[in-house]
Amino acid sequence: MINPFRVDIPQTALDTLADRLEQAFLPNELPGTGSAYGMPVDRVRELVRYWREEFDWRALEARLNAYPQFTTEIDGEDIHFLHVRSSREDATPLILSHGWPGTVLEYLDVIELLTEPADGPAFHLVIPSLPGFGFSGPTRTPGWNRYRTARAWAELMSRLGYQRYGAVGNDGGSLISPEIARFDPEHVIGVHVTQLFSFPSGDPAEMADLSEADQAALKHLQWFYDNHFAFNQLHSQQPQTLAFALADSPVGLLAWNAQLFSETLDPAFIVGNVAIHWLTGTSGSAIRFYYEDAHAGAQPAEPTTTPTGLAMFAGDFQSIRRFAERDHHRITSWNSYDTGGHYAAHEVPEVLAADVRKFFATID
Repeated sequence: MINPFRVDIPQTALDTLADRLEQAFLPNELPGTGSAYGMPVDRVRELVRYWREEFDWRALEARLNAYPQFTTEIDGEDIHFLHVRSSREDATPLILSHGWPGTVLEYLDVIELLTEPADGPAFHLVIPSLPGFGFSGPTRTPGWNRYRTARAWAELMSRLGYQRYGAVGNDGGSLISPEIARFDPEHVIGVHVTQLFSFPSGDPAEMADLSEADQAALKHLQWFYDNHFAFNQLHSQQPQTLAFALADSPVGLLAWNAQLFSETLDPAFIVGNVAIHWLTGTSGSAIRFYYEDAHAGAQPAEPTTTPTGLAMFAGDFQSIRRFAERDHHRITSWNSYDTGGHYAAHEVPEVLAADVRKFFATID
């Protein structure tokens, strides 16, 4: 059964949030250290001020409610999704998957660009909240990793009557989307992602004659691992311990989640994503995705064979084609842009939408 859904957060929840923000305590900070120890107090203070004084939850709520939304139970969980159909009869269905600390908010800016483009292919869009995220949570059962989510998304598309569809993803969605194709190859016509997370296998031959650009990408990846990977380690090992702090403090949640939102992003987008996690009580269940993925056990590891397209953006993870082609045998589109960042669908929606349209135009 598929049920209509509207976002309607009680005013009492918003009032309680406002009180907590007003009464927040900020930690001590060593002077002159910037971001060396983590999130700077000044940045968090300004985001708290924005959340308290300028952010309009009801406006965001209305924006979400301007699109058709639904819930349906899949594999024991209530899954929330936007379902926006194009007016074009020849439109191709796509399922778009976000990651952490994002939400469905990530894709709102590409909806019109993909459903009603001025030219080129058009698409029917299914944009689900990941299990345990936002309006799809908190989850009630363990095991919601990329593989179980991929199976659920295949069921969702079947339930909606789509027998031929594409999968699009960013961040965690870039892990989920190839698995949808692996699980449902008879129906998935193509996979478009903004990252292909393929890494060196340890074979020295893989490292021979890497281009300067690929070597730079590896150095940046090592820098990120050495300086900003603590969130992944903690989520993968002890998400429940961290969940107490995130569930009790909106400022703590803001600081923790905002570490993965670039300072170049507008505060409305940052706070909007954080507010969804706070107001749905899913700050803890969302980070369990990392634990479940790290403890997924043996899974199919053969290369994918579905046509795959990559759009890389300047301020984001840089994929290395040599490693990606080891894991994905039908990469048919590989584009790198000197603009945008990790949230390209929000930062440069026209560029991402054009790449999606171009990729799926090549698929029969």
